[in-house]
Amino acid sequence: MNNDDVIWHIINRSFCSFMVKTKTGKFCRNENNVTGLCNRHSCPLANSQYATVKEKDGVIYLFMKEPERVPYPGKQWERVKLSRNKKQALEQIKNHLIYWDNWMITRVKQRFFRIRENLKNMRRLALIRQKKLEPINRKVERRELRREEKALRIAKVERSVENELLERLRAATSSKEIYNIDQSAFEKALATEEIEEELSDESEGEEEINEEIVYTSDSEVEEEDIEDLADIEEEEEQVADLVLAGPSKRRKVTVEYEKDD
Repeated sequence: MNNDDVIWHIINRSFCSFMVKTKTGKFCRNENNVTGLCNRHSCPLANSQYATVKEKDGVIYLFMKEPERVPYPGKQWERVKLSRNKKQALEQIKNHLIYWDNWMITRVKQRFFRIRENLKNMRRLALIRQKKLEPINRKVERRELRREEKALRIAKVERSVENELLERLRAATSSKEIYNIDQSAFEKALATEEIEEELSDESEGEEEINEEIVYTSDSEVEEEDIEDLADIEEEEEQVADLVLAGPSKRRKVTVEYEKDD
């Protein structure tokens, strides 16, 4: 106990790294402090017999320090896991601190209640959907907007090229006039035109199949054949007359000469 008084005298009068002085009082930042105040009863460094409650990963533990374990820093604190049930946890605290000071027992129980309420609030907030704020990189955002605008412009250009190709094909213009145009758009336009031509050919074929059939009598055919035979016979007679006549004789020409007396 004399060592505890010496330690507190040094801490209180000179310097302590866990001490925080304010206008209203002094506070302690040590995680083992049961009250958070900087005084003789609450200081975990100036008391060889001390107890506190801490939470790790959602589980509450009771930590106890005895004077027999003070010379061994690695074994200085004894840890006891407390039950989730409130009554059973209080019973455990009472059994382990049966011969301790009443002030320390009440402070340990108060700290246990505060930690228990904090865990309840944490579980309740975890079930509630909360807004998550995320930082936005302005540079990346501007870059994405520029890419979207560029993609829209390219899409509009491709659409206009496709419409222009369709208009030229419908106007029966030559394909030699097309320069530096995307081949995919041109092929797509040709494919649409070929489909339209196939549909038009099929419709024309159906019209040819549905031609009118005209029936004629045998007398008309016979009259036409008789007229053709008569014309052929007349032509043969004219050719025969020319052959029988033979070549025509030349006329004799007499030349008379007059003599001068």
